Amino acid sequence: MAPFTIRKFGDPVLRQRAAEVTAIDGKLAKLADDMLVTMYDEPGAGLAAPQVGVQKRLFVYDVGDGPRTIVNPQIVESDGEWAYDEGCLSIPGLSFELVRPNHVHLVGYDLDGNELSIEASELEGRCFQHELDHLDGILYIERLDEDQRKAALKAIRQMTFVPADAPAPGLPGLSLR
Repeated sequence: MAPFTIRKFGDPVLRQRAAEVTAIDGKLAKLADDMLVTMYDEPGAGLAAPQVGVQKRLFVYDVGDGPRTIVNPQIVESDGEWAYDEGCLSIPGLSFELVRPNHVHLVGYDLDGNELSIEASELEGRCFQHELDHLDGILYIERLDEDQRKAALKAIRQMTFVPADAPAPGLPGLSLR
């Protein structure tokens, strides 16, 4: 059984910017391990700490090369474009084609406190961008074009994890009605 329940659309924690991690220690490593178990249980390719209700700037991921954790990540460069169907564990069962930069340069730290500098493209680069958005309180549906957003909100309105009359939190001008 997964140690955490993934927070779903409508939970205010998903709309808040996460705080910088100030100490990399055993508690943070345990959090990352528990997040990985939760991510694999869903299954997903990435999971940001706010998605499990923890307001810290870290995420875990596995895009096929084994599990990794990134602490205090930042994307310092990006270029190109890549359209790809994107989904989210916090909005289960929903995916939309989204154009994001294809190549990114991410910096941050691992769980040993070592600096990381990763050049990534395609799925890994998309994963970094998606999880970093979570750390900034942004859901991928905010990056959709107007027609896609309308379709996403209509689909969300029909899902059971959010009240049908709930406003779309943090999405200016959008509601679920």
